[in-house]
Amino acid sequence: MAASASVVDVEQVLDNQKITGFNIALLVFSFLVMMTDGYDLGAAAFAGPGLIREWGLKGPELGVLLSSSLAAGLFGPPLFGYIADRIGRRRTVIGGAVVFGFATIACALASSLNELVGARLLTGLALAGTLPIVVALNNEFAPRRVRATMVVLMFSGVTFGGGLPGLIAAKFMAEHGWRILFWIGGIAPLVIAALLLIVLPESVKFLALRPARRDELVARLKKLDPSLAIGPETRFVIGGEQNRERFSFGALFEGRLAILTPLFWVSNIVCLMVFYFMNQWMPTVLTSSGVSVENAAIATALFQFGGTLAGLLSMRFLDTRGFIPVPILYACAIPIVIGVGVPGLSEPVLIFLVAAAGFCLLGLQFGNIATEANIYPTYIRSWGVGSNFAMGRIGGGLGPFVGGLMFGAKLPPQQIFLIAAGPLVLGLIVAVVITPLYRRQIGGGALPQAAVAAH
Repeated sequence: MAASASVVDVEQVLDNQKITGFNIALLVFSFLVMMTDGYDLGAAAFAGPGLIREWGLKGPELGVLLSSSLAAGLFGPPLFGYIADRIGRRRTVIGGAVVFGFATIACALASSLNELVGARLLTGLALAGTLPIVVALNNEFAPRRVRATMVVLMFSGVTFGGGLPGLIAAKFMAEHGWRILFWIGGIAPLVIAALLLIVLPESVKFLALRPARRDELVARLKKLDPSLAIGPETRFVIGGEQNRERFSFGALFEGRLAILTPLFWVSNIVCLMVFYFMNQWMPTVLTSSGVSVENAAIATALFQFGGTLAGLLSMRFLDTRGFIPVPILYACAIPIVIGVGVPGLSEPVLIFLVAAAGFCLLGLQFGNIATEANIYPTYIRSWGVGSNFAMGRIGGGLGPFVGGLMFGAKLPPQQIFLIAAGPLVLGLIVAVVITPLYRRQIGGGALPQAAVAAH
């Protein structure tokens, strides 16, 4: 009988594991949760025409409705991140899915604009808050060698989910009206939550910091590595990071995080500011440039698909080369975004530039999301990732707003896209600074040697 280990490094157990059916199942369910985010954004937009006909909404009223969930999304990530770092990832993800599901059903049952806006606020709060916790959970179960890969694959569900409302609207809205979008969008996360209640375990890294949940940790570690010899005196540590149990807001700015956290915030703001500017205004720009409505729709789809392709192509490099793909994508995005505004381009060239812009801009966001969870220790990981999601929401709101001001001022497209590329220059500088700091942070973790704190 093997002697029990005196100390078990949970990080090492995870890094030594092979990709199993459990990892694949976690990826699939996380992908489904991510699909709900993409679906939700599209569902509100497709419901708009039906609401105008049924309730006689004016443009500003519809604008308030469409922006309500995005505005609430600013507060959801840090709030749910705080909760997840206190009570656990599993409970927070399942609870968030339940709240999101019932809030979306409340949208289907709404009888006035105020009721619908209120339900959309709760929807945005729960949905935006759940997403970074799913990212943190996947990061904490994946071996180091494939963490970025797993996060990118999981997060690509957002893009796939964004295409579903159009299909549902085309098939069912004529007969069932706009409410069908919210009925489907509400029931689906409740079904997912029920499945997660059965199959989703708690993060072993989170459990390693909770002595009161030792039995749960031992059971999960035994499933990951049946050969582990764990005795009653065995202590558990997470190698390479501070093993604190108590959550701390200030820890987001300790050591290298004092620089890395603000830099990642800026990268998220800049990336999503330009992405959402392009995403929201592209149909208008294309049609005003003489592109047919059909080809404008194709270009917009390619804009999204190109970003997903970038994430899939860069995920292995993010695992093996660190943050390097992000500054490369920033450098490529600058001339491409400027090029979209060049007058006199042929229709095929313009469509190609739009697709290339999506490749770079959404690829940037995949890079940010896949790496930012790695820089935070377990006890603040959900809050750290959530703060980055919140900053991204700020940028996402600013982009279309500033774009509206520029188009409202009747600036020529060439000048507008030249201005839009300006933040990307800042993003490039920030990404270049992040790259070596990120490598040092994940190479040595929060401490230069493996943590020795124990319970």
